[in-house]
Amino acid sequence: MTGDFEGPGAAPTHALPAVVARVTALADRLGVAHSEVFDVGRLSVASGVPEPVVKALLSGQPAGEPDVQARFLQRLDLLRRTRLKPNGRKYTQQEIADGAGMSRQQAGALINGDRRPTMEHCDALQRFFRVHAGFLTAEDPEALASALQHTEQELLQKLAERESATTADDPLERLLQDHGVRGIAWRAAQLPTDQHRDKVAEWLDMLLESVQRPKS
Repeated sequence: MTGDFEGPGAAPTHALPAVVARVTALADRLGVAHSEVFDVGRLSVASGVPEPVVKALLSGQPAGEPDVQARFLQRLDLLRRTRLKPNGRKYTQQEIADGAGMSRQQAGALINGDRRPTMEHCDALQRFFRVHAGFLTAEDPEALASALQHTEQELLQKLAERESATTADDPLERLLQDHGVRGIAWRAAQLPTDQHRDKVAEWLDMLLESVQRPKS
């Protein structure tokens, strides 16, 4: 049986500074403006975090809504304002209720803050608005880190495409590509923690040590 949602039991995530650092390094390497990769409006829509909080978190300041109910209402309000119908209008409470498989009274109570959401409510609403699991519930730093990880993946893909065009004559680079190393590295960046990525890095180091670049 599912009770009222009380929020995650884990401590607040510490992943955000690491993700910001990685995205910054990739942007610098690719010559992409920081204002593009750290666009506050875009990150707010992607994460559900209010723009002032996004700005504060990116600058390293502690910020975010600690109350689970208030955070849920913030995120749900943002979804209603940014995830619109094909005609550009907001979904009505009845349409949300029908799409999420609940009564109009339930939907109205959740939207107005008269009822605390359960995990089932959150899952149903996230499916209706087609956002990832945890969108309505993740703490603000965690939500922003998740949005930035998507940016990181896009930058890694751009980097891989750029470098693949310049390594055709390098035997070492061809070997790495033949082994799928670049693809592995790109997938490794999607792992949830630095500890997971370190495991992949150890394997790559072993492969690199076994390869000797031919002397010119």
